[in-house]
Amino acid sequence: MADIIQLLPDHVANQIAAGEVVQRPASVVKELMENAIDAGAGEIKLVLKDAGKTLIQVIDNGVGMSPTDARLSFERHATSKIKTAEDLFNLHTKGFRGEALASIAAIAHVELKTKIESAEIGSRIVVEGSEVVTQEAVVAVKGTTISVKNLFYNIPARRNFLKSNPVETRHIIDEFHRVALAHPAISFQMIHNGGDVFNLPESNLRQRIVHILGSKTNEKLVPVSEETDIVKVKGFVLKPEFAKKSRGEQFFFVNDRFIKSSYLHHAVASAFDGLIRTEHHPGYFLYLEVDPHSIDINIHPTKTEVKFEDEHAIYAMLRSTVKHSLGQFNVAPILDFEKDAGFDTPYDYSKRSAVMPTIEVDRNYNPFHSERKQADNQFSFKRERQSSWESLYVGLKDEDNREISLDSFAVEGEEMTGSLFEKGNDTQGKVTFQIQNKYIVTSIKSGLMVVHQSLAHQRVLYEGFLRSITVQEGVSQQLLFPITLHFSKPKVVLLKNIVEQLERTGFVFTAIDEEQIEIGGVPGGLSEADVAGIFEQLISDFESDIPNAGFSQNDLLAKSLAKSMAIKSGVSLEPEAQEHLIHQLFACKEPSVSPDNRPILITLDVTDFDKKFM
Repeated sequence: MADIIQLLPDHVANQIAAGEVVQRPASVVKELMENAIDAGAGEIKLVLKDAGKTLIQVIDNGVGMSPTDARLSFERHATSKIKTAEDLFNLHTKGFRGEALASIAAIAHVELKTKIESAEIGSRIVVEGSEVVTQEAVVAVKGTTISVKNLFYNIPARRNFLKSNPVETRHIIDEFHRVALAHPAISFQMIHNGGDVFNLPESNLRQRIVHILGSKTNEKLVPVSEETDIVKVKGFVLKPEFAKKSRGEQFFFVNDRFIKSSYLHHAVASAFDGLIRTEHHPGYFLYLEVDPHSIDINIHPTKTEVKFEDEHAIYAMLRSTVKHSLGQFNVAPILDFEKDAGFDTPYDYSKRSAVMPTIEVDRNYNPFHSERKQADNQFSFKRERQSSWESLYVGLKDEDNREISLDSFAVEGEEMTGSLFEKGNDTQGKVTFQIQNKYIVTSIKSGLMVVHQSLAHQRVLYEGFLRSITVQEGVSQQLLFPITLHFSKPKVVLLKNIVEQLERTGFVFTAIDEEQIEIGGVPGGLSEADVAGIFEQLISDFESDIPNAGFSQNDLLAKSLAKSMAIKSGVSLEPEAQEHLIHQLFACKEPSVSPDNRPILITLDVTDFDKKFM
């Protein structure tokens, strides 16, 4: 039998490796920025065009490379970090496998310029599809500049799987945040299509978080710090009142490397038990420092998953550390039955020195004179009260000196409000009723119909918002005091792209700055208390799937608003409101499915009941 096993060519093997390392432009950004950090750079600049599809350029002032090292850096598994297998368990750097540049060069046009400080000239290498096209000596500054152009140019199928530019930009910003938060001592700059997106100076951890997420973040942070023999924990958690429904501001770093861990997330979430509402998630920026021999970071191609040697101990310590910080800064309630509150010094007086009391004696004091004076004051006060009381009746007589009857005045008494739904003369009882405040049951000719009240209201609101956006007939109610919401720069930019559609639904924006928006009007029927949550959900939906301009954008906007504003399960509805919702549902074009294509109603035939009693 002929031999059937053969070695793959290098360019094919590199493309297969690229499928694991390079999933999208954000993967290239992550690898290149981590290489710059390993090179000891103090300043890193990221330049993008077309969300990285056309150009990804990373410029750093690190140690640079010699001509030989520059050429070897594009070979597979060429690394300066490990020499033996034991080195895999004593890693202090970001990249160590030597796959990044080789994989990127297999699917893009790569240009490398680098120079070490002691050399007079640098090196320039151009690689296209794993083939070195040019290698020459050039004039360059200390550090390295890598330009990745035309990503996936030789694999059109992979390029077709890339999302729209806003979606890919969102992923790049996420990776940029993770790297920048892990290294506050390094200055970062991000430029996209010629415009500055971020300019982060060298700072401490708190300042770096504030620079990325906005100035209002500072008042939300609660410091966390604990040091044990197993793990050292530091960082910040957000106060419970700022918990969100989306999982946006949640960052774990182990030895300055961003990781994802549902196990550690559960530890933090359990520390917030009783402090946040259900279906809300706490925000945190937690940095764990452990012995490199006690973790394995080589279990995933993207190195975002870490295996700990003693997970249970780290879980318990992390949970208790966060809980202790919440209680220490009076965020969580604490009961101390042995503490005497009478000995507590008010905060305003904690730093003041004691003042000797003084005694003043009025030697001219005459008690008889004071009583007489007090009596005069009382008399004058009564007379003034009497004159002002009589002034209330001035003008109560008309020109003919006839007293006006008080019966002719309309006096505000009990509130007489008409019912929203007119009650008919039907005395046969309810037409609809609720089951566990979640389903509405009503009778039909063939049997019963069960309607999911939340999904039904979503369908009603969804078609209403689509109609408002299309015909521009959104109804708005003006607010007495504008609502100000604070967001990070990228989120405000995202909202600016859909301001026109939001205004058609009924929102009125009085001001939009770099890190905040001011809302002066909301759609009719929307409570002011729900505005912040609606915009958080809206931003989360658009970040996860940002559509192109057109109908798809309007559709996603209407879906997000309908989902946020719809009646939730567990809300009790009056019989009239139940009937009104049913009538609105069947006035829709698609009453049987929700905007997310979930069934809204089911019908039970009489024959189904008959079978149960046979």
